[in-house]
Amino acid sequence: MDQNPPIIPHIYVVSGGKGLAGDAVVKSLLVQFPNHRIPVTIVPDILNETVAKNTVMEAKANQGVIIHTMVDKKMRNAVNRLCKEWDVPSFDLMGDLSDFLCESLQTEPINQPGLFRKLNQEYFDRIKSIEFTLNTDDGMNPSRLDHSDIVLTGISRTGKTPLSIYLAMFGWKVANVPIVYNIAPPEELFQIDPRRVFGLTISMNTLIEQRRRRVAHMGAFNHRSYLDPSDIVQEMDYCIKVFRKGSFTTIDVTNKPIESSANEIVKYLNERFDIMERKIDKD
Repeated sequence: MDQNPPIIPHIYVVSGGKGLAGDAVVKSLLVQFPNHRIPVTIVPDILNETVAKNTVMEAKANQGVIIHTMVDKKMRNAVNRLCKEWDVPSFDLMGDLSDFLCESLQTEPINQPGLFRKLNQEYFDRIKSIEFTLNTDDGMNPSRLDHSDIVLTGISRTGKTPLSIYLAMFGWKVANVPIVYNIAPPEELFQIDPRRVFGLTISMNTLIEQRRRRVAHMGAFNHRSYLDPSDIVQEMDYCIKVFRKGSFTTIDVTNKPIESSANEIVKYLNERFDIMERKIDKD
């Protein structure tokens, strides 16, 4: 006798906030079912009963199930009631624990959706900044340069990537663009506000030492011109021409700790723009 095919439910993660908590719970469970592709839709900002009803009806039409993290007691009760009325399976991730705490603490919650995200916004901003910085590292995705807070540019081994990541850890969206001798940089580099672009310079001796270390770790490749002082002089001269063309601010990173270079850049930005300074730990 043939078995009936499995029913794959469409999961709706419903929230008065952004739904990230519920989505994380669902995903942590779905990895236990690797052979099934279960659709998940996040439905955020459920703040009134009309929107809640529309979501429940959509779930009903798609033979779905609702998982919700409603912290507002009124909306939580509304979602539970609507799911019961429309015969939509639902799982309340907050209700039982919230009721238990209310009874134990003899107080009512403040019922403010999205409060966790608001209290931890700095953390989420840092994560976004780090993701952006990694996605625009070493000249990748030049079309996104205009979304950067900071753009670093310079020749190989001037420390663009580590400085970018360090700044990103404090909430700055940083892209970096390598300058390669006699290869035109992406045109987007000259289309963004030059006050946000910083050209990194370094002394000849320090640069050669940095490149020797890189060659030692990379193994066999044609590194003759990479280490040749006369070729490096040409690279540096070409790089300075690019900086001048774009009217970029130069930062000398020779023998400087990353923290010092980062603070120098942030100081420039605070002088040039009406922004709230992100704090970089100077300890």
